[in-house]
Amino acid sequence: MVNLYVHRFSSTPFKKAKNRKNSFLSQPETIPAENLYTLQVEGFLLTIEVQVRIRFFLPMRTSQTSATLQSFYNQPMQQNDSYGSSTFQILNNDSTGSRSQGNEVSSQTYPDQFFTLESTPAIDYATYSSPSAISVSSSRSPFSPQGSQSYASDLYQPSDNTYGSPLSGCSGVDDENKLLHALWVLRNELLGPESDTDDSGTFNGVVSQPSPFTRYNKILEMAPHMNLKQLLVACAEIVSEADTISMSDRQVAISAAEALMEILEKNVSVSGEPAQRLGAYMLEGLRARLLSSGSIIYKKLKCKEPTSSEMMSYMGVLYQIVPYYKFAYMSSNVIIGEAMENENRIHIIDFQIAQGSQWMSLIQALSRRPGGPPCIRITGVDDSQSAHARGGGLELVGQKLAQLAQSCGVPFEFNGAAMSGCQVQLEHLKVRHGEALAVNFPYILHHMPDESVSTTNHRDRLLRLIKSLSPKIVTLVEQESNTNTSTFTQRFCETLDYYTAMFESIDAGRPRDDRQRISAEEHCVAKDVVNIIACEGVERVERHEVFGKWRMRLAMAGFSQLRLSPSVSSSVRDMLREYSSNYRIADPGNGALYLGWKNRALATASAWR
Repeated sequence: MVNLYVHRFSSTPFKKAKNRKNSFLSQPETIPAENLYTLQVEGFLLTIEVQVRIRFFLPMRTSQTSATLQSFYNQPMQQNDSYGSSTFQILNNDSTGSRSQGNEVSSQTYPDQFFTLESTPAIDYATYSSPSAISVSSSRSPFSPQGSQSYASDLYQPSDNTYGSPLSGCSGVDDENKLLHALWVLRNELLGPESDTDDSGTFNGVVSQPSPFTRYNKILEMAPHMNLKQLLVACAEIVSEADTISMSDRQVAISAAEALMEILEKNVSVSGEPAQRLGAYMLEGLRARLLSSGSIIYKKLKCKEPTSSEMMSYMGVLYQIVPYYKFAYMSSNVIIGEAMENENRIHIIDFQIAQGSQWMSLIQALSRRPGGPPCIRITGVDDSQSAHARGGGLELVGQKLAQLAQSCGVPFEFNGAAMSGCQVQLEHLKVRHGEALAVNFPYILHHMPDESVSTTNHRDRLLRLIKSLSPKIVTLVEQESNTNTSTFTQRFCETLDYYTAMFESIDAGRPRDDRQRISAEEHCVAKDVVNIIACEGVERVERHEVFGKWRMRLAMAGFSQLRLSPSVSSSVRDMLREYSSNYRIADPGNGALYLGWKNRALATASAWR
């Protein structure tokens, strides 16, 4: 047990604490003198009652009054269990001199550890002085030609919603970091957030940088005045630094990040406003990354997947309330239909066959072709996630499409390739001479690891493989986001900006308290957000690139881009009439069709040969 009692040391009140109710505290009573130790910190006398073997390392600056530390180490102490509770009690001093209990912060700690109590005020940290200072834009949006400011760069201060992060039970911090955080909170309670000194300076003409503790402390002081977006980015930057700094400074960074996470926990909710819902999942990603358990959390999210029927229901909810899947299906079908107008034998390779629903409308359209329908063969590439949602293998897709084709009088054949796109080889595709080949990449190529992950570079390997087949048309639909090779902080800000727009668009389709919408976000969207933030290397499968990078990749693989016909944008525009007027399409002249929410581009469709 560690009890900390605080007294005013001098006759003059410390100017930064004079208005704080917990600043002037009474004399501790009835405590054995041999268990009391005192030290002076910036105008306060701290009396510490120690009942468990914990050693505190307390560095003080030369500008401070010398601290008095009486017999702090190697004293006989009452033994407690090795994971004893450490409680810091702040006691109020009233006019009668009686003692009353104030704020109390509890944590778990290990014995025989060093901790740092740094009371140094921090220097200015201009990065968080304005929302625009922390906005990161990966590319100029076709919906915002100037590209100077993201529409989401100035989020509101979140309302008092305390549902918290949905996965907080999966995470935690080392006990020593909890104690360090408790000391940090105590320091702010005693001295207040204001300060007029810092620990930076010059020596022989060289400007010294403030310590990590000082910088992080300044961020924590500013935290109550930050909005949700600023808090998330501040926390992400500290987590990012924790990956690269020394082990001693890493402990300080972890403590600072955990302190911000506690603040964030009170401002996010899976059933709140769009920013709060997204914040809940991004917070979980940050927590998992800090603990180096991103892959564990990601796998737990996947293991929590509902039954097949439930998953189908959730995917159906998203399909209906937002147009992103319909955008991919409709634009690709129009492009393929036009390219195959005069072909009698058509082979379509779909690298994300899912339920096969995309091809039902194309089969029906081709069945009405003057002169009779063509022979259609579809090769569907599958992954385990689609199989789970389907409740069975690819034979279910083949049977459904074959039945539809038969009812429409269309000669049809189905070939299933039950594997990831990374595993696909030439023999799996069963290409035949004389067929007009169409290849469809709907929101799938970004899952292929590239040269930044492995020298195998499946992303470019697959493109070269398809090019070697001389397809008549290749359709590419991808999310317009830059999270592949950017730095972690840039990736975090890009994810925050991109998914803020997506969550806003989802919010427009269903009431905020709709349980199906909440479940659809959790099972169909949240795991992608966590994967982007928490995972690295081969475990990070969500690796989006903007259209400019895709254009370079396909050009290097030997493809030529085809200009889209007006009928593509016309069909998409007709489809969008069923949705909010905040959805927009744009053709900026680079050959791609963009779908966006307000002024944020979210997806692109393009055609190649």
